[in-house]
Amino acid sequence: MAKVKDIPQEDFEHLRPKNLSSYIGQDQIKESLRVFIKAARLRGEPLEHILFHGPPGLGKTTLAFILANETNSQIKITSGPAVERGADLISILTSLEDGDILFIDEIHRLNKVVEEILYPAMEDYAVDLVIGKGPSAKTLRVDLPKFTLIGATTRVSLISAPMRDRFGIVQSIDFYSNDEIAEILSRASKVLKVTADEEAIGNIAQRSRQTPRVGNRLLKRVRDFATVYNKGKINSDVVQDAFKKMGIDNIGLDKSDRKYLNVLCTKFSGGPVGIETLAAATSLDRDTIEEVMEPYLMQIGFIKRTPKGRVSTQKAEEYLSNQAQHRLEGKSRRDGEKK
Repeated sequence: MAKVKDIPQEDFEHLRPKNLSSYIGQDQIKESLRVFIKAARLRGEPLEHILFHGPPGLGKTTLAFILANETNSQIKITSGPAVERGADLISILTSLEDGDILFIDEIHRLNKVVEEILYPAMEDYAVDLVIGKGPSAKTLRVDLPKFTLIGATTRVSLISAPMRDRFGIVQSIDFYSNDEIAEILSRASKVLKVTADEEAIGNIAQRSRQTPRVGNRLLKRVRDFATVYNKGKINSDVVQDAFKKMGIDNIGLDKSDRKYLNVLCTKFSGGPVGIETLAAATSLDRDTIEEVMEPYLMQIGFIKRTPKGRVSTQKAEEYLSNQAQHRLEGKSRRDGEKK
């Protein structure tokens, strides 16, 4: 089983690690955050506002919780779509205390009015309230405690420049290596009290799309198969059988991914083709394609995003050719068995 480094036994209680030392991967980000935390502590100040961006499932929310734990701060959580009115945000901001952390997930989805309230809150720790209406209306500035805003987004390009520039720390979270995913899954198996050998963990990691959230989800599903068919023990045979039945291949692509690639490579001859056309042709949601499927397909070199649209690569063509060959061989074997 992949070794878990420097993690105290009490940390094997939750899938989310509680501190930077038990957070696996993203080493450069961890080292930077340690410096920022220590510097803020030495100055007696809260952390500067932080923006984490990257594909979903890579640990942005987990890092926010870790920062709260490392700085002994209270954390309040909301999301961009949940804060519909300026009054909602003002209510949240005025309930904070000195040193608190406000975490806003999918911060790019804040509406413009709400976003503008954040500008003075981030820069001056104050909000401007308008009292009254018409010519007699007055503006009252209300001071806020010194807090840290942590924003997380999967679409950093959709955050306005004035908002982005107000974050003192901006960190891009990248995909993980298979070895790092295996280490994360090894730790998760201890939390879930699952018996899994090293080869099985490696096989699951290989199909985890270099994403911890996906890896943990797949580990739980393989655990179900192991519970039913192998007395709860996960080995490579259980893993292979589980993924075959779930329709997930050895690089983590599922039915929707293969449908996307088939449409792009076959119906549109490899592109270029626009995202709206692809969404309509595959009956898949545009956001799912852009935020979940395409980042990984680009990471493994199967597609390119160009100004004219999506374009497949030679690797994608070879992958589909191999898939077709495997299906043909499988059909021939089944026909032979019937005879």
